Amino acid sequence: MEVNAKLTNSVNATATTTLKADEIKQKVEKLAQKSAKNVKIDGFRPGKVPVAEIIKRYGKDLQNDARGELYRDFISESVRLVNKSDADIISEPRVLKFDEKDGNIDVEVEISFRPSVDITGYEELIPSFEEPKVQKSEIDAKIDEILNMLAPLKKVEKDSLEKGDFAKFDFEGFVDGETFEGGKAEGYVLEIGSGQFIPGFEDGMIGLKVGEERDINVTFPAEYGAAHLAGKAAVFKVKLHEIQGKETPKLDEETLKKILPNEENPTAKLLEDRISDQIKAEKLAKLVSDELKPNFAKAAVEKFSFDLPNNIVEQEIDMQFRNNWMSFSDEERKQFQEDPKALEAQRTKYKDDALNSVKLTFIIDELAKVRNINVADNEILQTIYFEAYRYGADPKEHLENYKKQGMILAVKMALIEEKLFSDLFNKKAENK
Repeated sequence: MEVNAKLTNSVNATATTTLKADEIKQKVEKLAQKSAKNVKIDGFRPGKVPVAEIIKRYGKDLQNDARGELYRDFISESVRLVNKSDADIISEPRVLKFDEKDGNIDVEVEISFRPSVDITGYEELIPSFEEPKVQKSEIDAKIDEILNMLAPLKKVEKDSLEKGDFAKFDFEGFVDGETFEGGKAEGYVLEIGSGQFIPGFEDGMIGLKVGEERDINVTFPAEYGAAHLAGKAAVFKVKLHEIQGKETPKLDEETLKKILPNEENPTAKLLEDRISDQIKAEKLAKLVSDELKPNFAKAAVEKFSFDLPNNIVEQEIDMQFRNNWMSFSDEERKQFQEDPKALEAQRTKYKDDALNSVKLTFIIDELAKVRNINVADNEILQTIYFEAYRYGADPKEHLENYKKQGMILAVKMALIEEKLFSDLFNKKAENK
């Protein structure tokens, strides 16, 4: 096999060869000879099946296997010719040409390798910032919120239902005079004004007296999750059984033990300190997300220069194109499907963003190594499971979907990035 390969820059190479018909034939025969030792065919003794019979029965599979082996040999030889190793390869080589004629196959590929990234001086790029301050009023508001969550619901005697009350009631919904799944409940408890139900429902309950029945007319939002109900007018028949309210507990020793169950001697001061730390962490996380991370990323992409693997850039362009697919009009989507030039012109619009995104990914990867940031398998599993619980999905099925879509690595990279930036900016805050 004659192979030609050359580097186009430090991380990309093009390679060409011709898989010749006689080479494929020889490889088929070798594979058939190897198979003949183990294959069982009626009428032949084990290990005595003629090669010609193997080729006759399994010729198509052997042909594919032969081509596959020769192709892998071609890739390995190409990598050797450009003084790289198989371990340097990143992602699958991009096939630029695969033309078959008279049994010969002309092949051209682009092979990409992992870049070497030098991030010397990255510390200078970490933006300066004021450490978030926490006001006493913020701490008090958080404590009130916690106490309100702990407060038990109790029946209250009042004339009619008001905003902020809790209603215990029955309801049944009708669309076009027909009931629908999920539209009925008995003894349901709802905080009036919480916005849990569709717009207009909770307002329609205000003024109800205990024992009173009422029809509430509403319209499901156009973007409602259940397509068969979206935008539809509905009537809900409700009956109020009880008005309930919360009696906020005092911040005494018993309540403190509930809020801080793992503390041996919980105090109001300790609770305030914990809440202050939590609020400060939340403020810093928002600051990192909204300002510090984007500013650092922009500066890093501008400062560090290195060649990028073309196949990873192409994958990023494809992903951005797919993510924007539904934003195109029907006419545009049809044009992209029918006109390769229009499709390529649209893909080109994402190239600069894709280059920056891929570049930042490699910078983050190198930073994570330098700062010893790691993500364990159980952290990835935990993240995917929590997401499943949030959306009411089966955790195991959710995990399998991620595996099938090849998204596990993306989850890991997102967690590494989150840990990395938290480490970068928390350390910066601590060193002030």
